Amino acid sequence: MVSEARVLIAPSVLSADFADLGRQVRAVTDAGADLIHVDVMDGVFVPAISFGEVVVDAIRANTDVPLNIHLMIQEPENLLSTFAKVESDQILVHAEACGHLHRTVSRIKDKGNQVGVALNPGTPVSAVEDVLSLLDIVMVMSVNPGASGQSFIPQSLDKIRRLKAIIGHAGCDTQIEVDGGIKADWTAQDSIKAGATILVAGSAIFNDRETIPEAMKGMRGCVLG
Repeated sequence: MVSEARVLIAPSVLSADFADLGRQVRAVTDAGADLIHVDVMDGVFVPAISFGEVVVDAIRANTDVPLNIHLMIQEPENLLSTFAKVESDQILVHAEACGHLHRTVSRIKDKGNQVGVALNPGTPVSAVEDVLSLLDIVMVMSVNPGASGQSFIPQSLDKIRRLKAIIGHAGCDTQIEVDGGIKADWTAQDSIKAGATILVAGSAIFNDRETIPEAMKGMRGCVLG
């Protein structure tokens, strides 16, 4: 049994209906989302382009929970002022996209935001060891970034376990977030058992099989059961 207080659910609006985005953000907030996960894609670091400042501002205006802003962009330090506007929001950058990771992480901390670093499936956990003391979150990508609806990569569980061990050895209180292919099944439960404390869920929450409240209830039940 994993307590609700320890595991946060962060629905990813990349899977939402963009024609009805404000209502869907409000619905998932009312259904108990702990965070709203926002994927910003630039068409360079990843092939797809998602949305920018105007849409992120609109999402923020429709919820009172923090945004978990995932910057899938090359050289994110050049756009921090665009997205790191509200101190309650969390800003996550990719280790692979930063030429000077320590400097970028430090700049985000100086703005007052919680900061995270994301690791692609092929990137080792050693990529964050030297900045771990600065991080609030390390996000393990359990799919290759750039598109929703992909299947969970099982090897991600070993990476979560290694990361948990490194965090424990360092004596940090850094949270582990997992993003990609998470559903209300073994993917969520095994990720939690491995050490994840934040679950990003996209198509598992925003889909045409069930309502948003039904999907959130199923995910929360899976987390607690």
